[in-house]
Parts: sequence; structure tokens; C-alpha cells
Amino acid sequence: MTRVRRTDTALSRLLSKPGAVVALAFLVLLGLSVLFADLVAPLDPLAQDLSLARQMPSAEHLLGTDDLGRDVYSRLIHGGAATLGGAVLAAVVAMSIGIPLGMIGGYFRGFTDTLVSRFADFFQALPTIVILMAVIGAFGNNTTVAMVTLGVAMSDGFVRLARATTLQVRRELYVDAANVAGIAPGLILFRHVLPNIRGPLLVQLSITMGAALLIQAGLGFLGLGTPPPAPSWGGMISEASELIYLHPWLLVPSGVIMILSILSFNVVGDALAGNRPGTTLVRSFFRTKTSAPVASKPVAVDDPQSDVDDAIVSVRDLSVSFADSNGEFAVVQGVSFEVSRGEALGIVGESGCGKSVTAKSLLGLVAPGGRVSKGEIRIDGTNIVGQTNKQLRAVRGSRIALVSQEPMTALDPTFTIGAQLREAIAHHTGRKAGEAQARALELLRLVGMPDPQQAAASYTFQVSGGMAQRAAIAMALTGDPEVLVADEPTTALDVTVQAEILDLLRRLREELGLAVILVTHDLGVVADTCDRAIVMYAGQVIEEADVDTLLTAPSHPYTRALLAAMPANAVAGVPMDAISGAVPAPRDWPSGCRFADRCTFATDRCRTSPVALTLLRPGAGQQRPTAGIQRSGMARCVRVEEVAKATSTGSATQNSSANERSIA
Repeated sequence: MTRVRRTDTALSRLLSKPGAVVALAFLVLLGLSVLFADLVAPLDPLAQDLSLARQMPSAEHLLGTDDLGRDVYSRLIHGGAATLGGAVLAAVVAMSIGIPLGMIGGYFRGFTDTLVSRFADFFQALPTIVILMAVIGAFGNNTTVAMVTLGVAMSDGFVRLARATTLQVRRELYVDAANVAGIAPGLILFRHVLPNIRGPLLVQLSITMGAALLIQAGLGFLGLGTPPPAPSWGGMISEASELIYLHPWLLVPSGVIMILSILSFNVVGDALAGNRPGTTLVRSFFRTKTSAPVASKPVAVDDPQSDVDDAIVSVRDLSVSFADSNGEFAVVQGVSFEVSRGEALGIVGESGCGKSVTAKSLLGLVAPGGRVSKGEIRIDGTNIVGQTNKQLRAVRGSRIALVSQEPMTALDPTFTIGAQLREAIAHHTGRKAGEAQARALELLRLVGMPDPQQAAASYTFQVSGGMAQRAAIAMALTGDPEVLVADEPTTALDVTVQAEILDLLRRLREELGLAVILVTHDLGVVADTCDRAIVMYAGQVIEEADVDTLLTAPSHPYTRALLAAMPANAVAGVPMDAISGAVPAPRDWPSGCRFADRCTFATDRCRTSPVALTLLRPGAGQQRPTAGIQRSGMARCVRVEEVAKATSTGSATQNSSANERSIA
């Protein structure tokens, strides 16, 4: 692989814009001039000579003299310390208060967010100039106190902006990945949120600098800033305004320096905000079927329980609810399943069926506004429902890890792949520097990276989608987890890369003994990867079975319809059996069978009352599958026997033929 040179830094992009270069050069020159004022402007800014009053620029006085014969250039340079220093102080105070508060409110939300928002509302409601007048009245013309007060009053802008941008960034997959890796919230905010919201904050900083500069000058203009005869830009503008008709030139130097300074701050801030993420400020479709479909006999049970004793994941009666202005509503309801050590479980269904919500609930990653309203989730015997983030960090990454469906956003674009791996490795294992780097390279080799050194030194935008997904899997393995939750890990990849990622997951499962929970809408992926599958519809589990049984003898009409709609089962010249209608929204769930309106087997009995999950015992002469975990299947249907009979005598025969053709 060709090595990519990392030359796209914020500084290089800023230097590529002529206007920004000029603005930056002006601010640097101005700052150096103010810092070394005695060298740059050696004339005494307080020295008066009435014989030289009101002179125009000359070799001796570069910007002329004022009404008392004082050198304007010298007063401008020496006065910049008070004016620029006060503006910088106010901006730093505003930024130091506003950014942390806004990030904390946006990240943690809830009561914390309410407190932060009320803080911002309070200062937005108060007139800044009145506050400054009160402070100056109490402390006199103390510029430092006035500028600190101004910074506190102006912090609400940073609070609101930091909060809004943090709310957006916290939804990104790389923040979920950092959470799953067990990284502390403070470190996530500093390393993964702050670098990705810096663009808008830089713009806000430039606006704040300009506003603080104007207010500082305004105070000086009113005689409330730096006490005379000490120079300040606002005081010089005030003096010039009194001589506007006698010596209008005097207004030009102080006015122009103010305008150029404010414009320069805005231009540089806008240029820096344009940096894209990743820059720094300096730097085989179905498996062979072994048996023909045989009808199963249903046995209804109130609380279906698994017969597995070595479950690493146990979910019991899980319900997940969200709240909006109309109240709380469930999106997942009564979900139960177990996963054994080394087992691969597929969770299948259309979009909106609750697959991803269920999977992320296993890691305590319910989206903002949602909560686990009922049930329990046990990871290796530990119930994680109701645990705090601190308690969840002991589980995430070390026992259960996540691989998401968007590889290009699953890792933070502002850090190299190696840096993120080292961070997670250091957190989970305590390894430092060289040891963490060696482990990072080992993991990259384990996931099949052709050049681990180059991959570790690359950013996500410098690698392909397949390589980014391999890196995300390596990130998930940094804590040596026992369970890997893969949320549609092949959705964003092309067919060839999909096969490679599925092969990788199979290999890792065999080599590391991982239990894998694979969320997908593709039954082909389930057939190729999993031992067992659960089918979800409208927030419920509607069927659970071994994969071979599910694909050859589905017991629920929805599963049967999904199989019939698969392209692999298409017959030339025959229209495909697409499922009509759509998954009902959570608030529109019917009281009876939730699939009834789309089901060809539905009767009035299906619509009258909720349908229980039914345990299916193997029928006479039916053999249990030899692959995977030995469990009985379950289905949520009142017509299981009719569905099984129709499948075995009708469309299932056609599907099996299509499957055999696809295998051949």
C-alpha cells in the first residue's frame, strides 16, 4: 500500500487561503508589537509637547501627534496591551466556562442539561452593559475585573454552541465505540467530542474576541476603561471624537486598527473552522441442508425458557421505551433470548422492527430519550439494567463489545487508527507506550490488515471501507471481550468485502471462542454465519429456531414471507413475492397479532387478542439439527401447524429448489 503523507493540517489549509494568511500575519505582527512595545515604539506614550500638537504623520512621528503632542503610533502600540489583553481575557474566561458546561450538558443531558441551559438563559437575559456598569461602580476602573465579568456574561454563547454540537457528535458511532470500549466520559469528551466540535467553537471564539474588543473600546470611550493618561484604543477614539472637526486624522489610526483587528479575528476563525475532521492544528450464500422440512407440533407456554445452562448473554422480558411530548411508548416489548459461549445468534427483521435497539440495549447504549422500562439483561451473570455509566464501563469492551454498521464513522476521524487502539488497550490492560503499540499491531494483524504499521498510522478517511471495518473490529477486541455484537456490519460494504468481513467474524469466533450476536436484515448472512436466529417484527420476537430449521421449515408467516422475498429464491419469469404494507409504528401496534394486516394466513382470531410465543416440540420422526445449540424452536402464531403444512407442501418446496440452485 502506498503511504499517505499527512500534510493536510489545519495550518496548511489556513495557509492555502490568501485572505487568512494576511489576517494571521496581521494578528501575529500586532501581537508581537504589543508584547515588545518598548522596542517597536520607543517613544514615551505619555510624553507631552504642546509645540508638536496635532501634527500629521512624518518620519519622526509615523502616525502624527495628538492634541497634547504625544506620539500617536507609540500610544497605539502601548495601548494595545490593555485593549487586546482585556479582549483575550474576556474570551478565555467565556470559553473556559462555556465549553465545558455546554459539553457536559449536551453529553449527559437530563437534569444536568437543564441546569446548564438555565445558566445560559440567566446570563442571556441580563443586559451585559448594566452588569459591567455595576461592577465598575463597585471596583472602580479595574480592567481585569471588568473583563473577567464580561467573560462570564458572554459564556452563554459558548454554552449553547458547545451543547448543540455535542448533542450531534454524541450520536456518532465512534462515541458509542469509545463508550463500549469503557473509556471514561471525561476522556471521551476531551479526546473524541472536543476535537470534532472545534470548528464552530473557533468561529464563536473569533466573534467573542471581536465583541469583547468592541466592548473594551466602548468602556474606554466612556472613560470607564484604562484610566488616563495611560493609552487605550477606546480612550484614543474618545479623544479623537472630540477633535473630529479640528484634527480628523486622529480618528484614522485608532479606528483602522480596531476594524482590522476584528476583521482579522473573523477571517482566521472562519478559515480554521473550515477544516474537515481528521486535521490537526499542527500536525457462499446458504449452507447445505441435511434434512427435509418436517412439521412441528406446537406447545403453548406462558414464559418460554431456554434449556441452556452456559449462557453468556441472557435477556428476559426486555422492553425498551422512549418518551416524547405525547408520553412514553415502547419500541421493543417482551424480548427474551439467550446466547451461549461460542454461539452465533442472528437477529433478523425489516427496518423498524427493533433489532438494533435490542442489540444496543445489551451494552447500555439506548439512544437519548429511551430507557429499559422492563426486564433484565445479564452479561456473564451480571444484570446491567439500571447500572451507572461507571459500572457499565467494567462490562463494556471487556465482556461485550460492539461492531457497528458504518465503518467510516465508527472510529474518530481526528485520530489515527493506531492512536485509538492504543487508547483502548491502555484503558483495558494498563499497557503503556511500546506494549500498547505492539498489541495494536497484533490486533490489526489478527483482523487481516495487510500492512499493520501503515494501517496504524492512517486516519479513517485514508483507508477503504473494508479496512475501516477491520479496524473497528480490532477496536472491539482491545478488551478481549467474550461477546461481540455486530450491528449490520456489512451493510455499507460491497459484496466482495461483505464476504471477507463475514469470514473474519467466523474465524475470530473459532479462534477466540467469541459469542457473536449478528443484527441483519439479510437471511443469507444469517445462513452463512449463525447457528441460531430470532426473527423480530414490530418490537417482538415472533420466531426463534436453529438456522437450518428456520430456513427450511419456518413456523411464522412473516419468516415464510421473508424467505419468499429473497432474490436467491427468485424463479425466472415469475414475479417475486414481496411483502405488502409496512411495519406498523410503535404507537400504531394492533392489540392482536402485529403482522395480521400483512399476513395471508390471518383470521379474525389473530386480531382479537395478543398472541403468545409458542414453544415448538419436534414432531414424531423429526431429528434435531446437529449444528449449533440444541434448542426447541418458538413462534408467535395461532396457526403454526397450518403454516408448517403449507410450507412443507407448497412454497417451501419451491424455495428449497431455489436454494439448491443457488448453492449449486
